[in-house]
Amino acid sequence: MPFISQEAAVQNAVFLVRADPIICGHSTEARNLAEAAVAMGMENVHIVSYPLDTLKASSLPLKPLDTISPYSAGITIDRPQPMGDYKVLDGRLALGIGGHLVDLMNKLPGRTMLMDLYLVPHGLMVMQAVNSFRMAGTGSSVFTVGEAVGSDITNVVGNALAQGRIGAAQIVLSNYLEHDHPVAVSRFTKDLIIDAGRQVDEHLGTSFTGQLESRVGISYPAIDTQSYVEIEDQPELVESILEDRGLERDGYVMFLSRIAPAKGVDDLIAAWKDCKLRGKKKLIICGNGPSKDKIKKMAAEFGDVIVLDNVSDSEKGALMHGCYAWCLPSKPKTEFVETFGIAVAEKMLAGGLGPVITTRTGGIPEASGGHCLEHVAGDVEGLRACLDQVADMSEDDRARLSADARNFALRFDRTEILGTLLDRAVSRIEAA
Repeated sequence: MPFISQEAAVQNAVFLVRADPIICGHSTEARNLAEAAVAMGMENVHIVSYPLDTLKASSLPLKPLDTISPYSAGITIDRPQPMGDYKVLDGRLALGIGGHLVDLMNKLPGRTMLMDLYLVPHGLMVMQAVNSFRMAGTGSSVFTVGEAVGSDITNVVGNALAQGRIGAAQIVLSNYLEHDHPVAVSRFTKDLIIDAGRQVDEHLGTSFTGQLESRVGISYPAIDTQSYVEIEDQPELVESILEDRGLERDGYVMFLSRIAPAKGVDDLIAAWKDCKLRGKKKLIICGNGPSKDKIKKMAAEFGDVIVLDNVSDSEKGALMHGCYAWCLPSKPKTEFVETFGIAVAEKMLAGGLGPVITTRTGGIPEASGGHCLEHVAGDVEGLRACLDQVADMSEDDRARLSADARNFALRFDRTEILGTLLDRAVSRIEAA
């Protein structure tokens, strides 16, 4: 783990993200980074997000507010209101959030690391605010980190290129490179970004490819590894949570993620129909999202498939620990490709005997390290074969695979990942 001898050199951390109550691994990552910053002794830690009424009016999948665990003391959640009246047709939220970031930078003493997760639209908000701050001659104490995730590239940039709207792709890539430290959540994501830069270069004669190859770092999503690992030492808590859900340890197969087409939940239910585990175990689908109603209709045709859309933060790890197998049959779609697989790593950390069943879509192999059962994305027969394989595995084999998976996933600890980012920030600020 990086030792930050200059921790005091960065007193403040600000994270801009679509944060709780959004069901999203990268919103959870922002929280994990904030919690790690507090644990390191940072004086001021802020998560800047959206007004709750804006989130509720969106089509984003939301967690019930009462399922969110309290943030640690020292973390402030800021939800700036829009700026401007009806004459401003769009951008009111961006102006409100950007202005709030400037207010924070003017107010916070000492040096600040300002990080946005999702470039679109957060990167534009951050760099507009920081450039304004720096034009006033007071910006040398701010270090910016821009984290590109899957939807930035596969959705926004990918669609811009597909539609011939090259200017939009150029704006995203230029904004990304404006940050002091642009990072990608996986090697797979970085490769996507470089490929997007190459396509823009071919159209416009620009020079993004070389800049992206040399400047973009890889910063894997930050996970609270301790909270998952310690579940193993809390058997009574696990049993209580399972009992409240009408479940038994090793008595169910589990999916937990957004319920969306790219997550492959439909494939899982189709594979469940004739697999060896059917009739012996239950299948629980945990999550929310645009395909929830469709999946509920599919589940209603089975007597042993349960959809849970209200799993709390405090329950998640215990459910992962207690399952017979955990599935994420993710498959690439135009609108989304799994660029890491945070839930895969979380399940691996939670332990228990249940192995992970997943695909090699996108960045998932970087999250799993291969310590799982794999099938070809979209191959229902292959998924069924994996379920049957788990049914035939001995307890010793399941335990061995689970232990190897946990040991691999420990590398995603939030303190280590934040420490690496802070080391970079200290070096850059002191050199400025």
